[in-house]
Amino acid sequence: MRVIFPGAFYFYRKIISLLPAYATHSRPLPDPNSGSQHKHWYNWQTRLSPSWLHPLLNLMWLIIGISLRLTNLTRKPPWTDEFATLVFSLGNTFLGVPLDQAIAPDTLLQPLQPNLTASIGDVVHNLATQDSHPPLYFVLAYLWMKLFPTEGGLVSLFAARLLPAILGAASIPCFYVLGRIAFRSQLVGHLTAAMMAVSPYGVFLAQEARHYALAILWVTGSLTCLVIATRHIQNRTPLPIWVAFLWIGINALGIATHYFFTLTLCTEAVVLIFLAWLQWQTSSKFSLLFSPPWRRIYAVVTGTFVAGLIWIPTLLENSNRGTLTEWIRGSRVGLDWLSPIFQALGTLIAMISLLPVESSQILLVIPSGVVMLSFFIWAVPILLRGIKIQLQQPENRMMIQVFMGVVISAIALFFIFTYFLGIDLTRGARYNFVYFPAIVVLLGASLAVCWHPPKELMESEQGKNGIKSIGKWGINGKKAVMLIWLMGFVSAVTVVCNLGYQKYYRPDLFVQLIQQVSPVPVLIAATHKTYVHTGEMMGVAREIKLANSLQKPLFVLAHQDQDPNTSTIALENTLKTLPRPFDLWLVNFYAPVAETVKSCVMSDTQSLPSVDGYEYKLYHCQKS
Repeated sequence: MRVIFPGAFYFYRKIISLLPAYATHSRPLPDPNSGSQHKHWYNWQTRLSPSWLHPLLNLMWLIIGISLRLTNLTRKPPWTDEFATLVFSLGNTFLGVPLDQAIAPDTLLQPLQPNLTASIGDVVHNLATQDSHPPLYFVLAYLWMKLFPTEGGLVSLFAARLLPAILGAASIPCFYVLGRIAFRSQLVGHLTAAMMAVSPYGVFLAQEARHYALAILWVTGSLTCLVIATRHIQNRTPLPIWVAFLWIGINALGIATHYFFTLTLCTEAVVLIFLAWLQWQTSSKFSLLFSPPWRRIYAVVTGTFVAGLIWIPTLLENSNRGTLTEWIRGSRVGLDWLSPIFQALGTLIAMISLLPVESSQILLVIPSGVVMLSFFIWAVPILLRGIKIQLQQPENRMMIQVFMGVVISAIALFFIFTYFLGIDLTRGARYNFVYFPAIVVLLGASLAVCWHPPKELMESEQGKNGIKSIGKWGINGKKAVMLIWLMGFVSAVTVVCNLGYQKYYRPDLFVQLIQQVSPVPVLIAATHKTYVHTGEMMGVAREIKLANSLQKPLFVLAHQDQDPNTSTIALENTLKTLPRPFDLWLVNFYAPVAETVKSCVMSDTQSLPSVDGYEYKLYHCQKS
């Protein structure tokens, strides 16, 4: 790696070498073989005041993080969930889009046009009646997007994605605070922030016009309060009242951002029960139940419970909740029972490292897979030993147990929902935000051991340069940290280039295909059940509008509830009203083919490329 990127490696090594200046009380020894440039750097490092060092390092992580999150921010086309954010944040709905008839692209895109008469009340009402999410993020997006001009008369995708990108970057210093408070270590705080800055999972969520970046902020804040509460439980001192109120407020805001935030609260409850059990071993149950720290924790639990109860009527009255979550429900046969395990494992891996293994080019997939496999074979033992060493430290053991309890409880809840309730939460990688901060803090704590490894962690063999090595292949602790961080950085670049966490839908490629294949007028037909299917076609219409294409295809959303034949009839009635010739593209059309369609010539699409998110058939309808 140093041969390929000598300049970048040298710069990063010197920047991150600032960490030992405060991680130990002794100054790092200068390298006797270094040149004048190295000595100049050393002198600057040792003279820099710690009061400036910490803010500068945090600023560096923040700059790296925001740079990654803003790179190629609008290069990837929006997908259905993002269209839901755009529409509902404008105070609009999908109900105004006509069904069962041919419509122009501008008609399909009407919900994406800013509505000057819409209010925050409209945002809240439309979400409560047509969506399955609480309104806090959408209200913030409503106010935010008013600050930006439109793009061709449509709401700005840049504005919509910029908000979560900023929120995602804002979480980096929050991760520093969480790691710093949990382990009372500036080193752990900085390593946690550094890994969050380049986490491919964190970058992925921050580049989507959705509420997950904001939810991560609330999860981080709630876990910070849990850490403070744990300290007071250990010391048997009352939880400060301001912390109690802050905890309740964060939890209330978290629930108002995403209902799955309650899973984070469940994991915290498990941890608190574990802490209570530990204290039961040394004190009577009665005195424990009414001890000073627990009384205010009960108040936090009560306040959070009340904050959650507010949303139950909204959930119960929402008639669309079941249809919008059909994609995570379903039966399993045979090996399908193992899929959730691999999906959960894949998400955990991608929080740290993700190379282009999703690429369609096998020559890119194979080496990427080999590098990732080799990386984890090398890194996992190092990270596990770091956690083991931290567990052996009395001052850090409890915090490791707390964060491990959060992660294990969350994964257990995911599997309970998946295998016992029939709701496969592992299918949505984004749902893992509920424990993502705990993973990064554990990673930072383990890397802190690697940075200053105790004797128990050092291997007995000597490297070529005479420095004891950690793990395999002669890579010592600091180099191991740098290599793991560098893998995260490369993985983040993979995500921003759409080579990792690829978008489910590629309307841009589908529009290019239509323009290449169809020289005559085009009708695009799709079955419709919910606004998800409207969003699929919105993606196509948006690409056509922004490209100023001369070809203006018509769209028909053939609605169906239970009987698929209703879509068939709607399409047939539409076809009878259109003059020929035209090309009919059946896209994600899950209904019997109409008799009128059979009179058209079906094209052989096997020679045409497949397009993510758009399963299509092509018919050439000539004049009679």
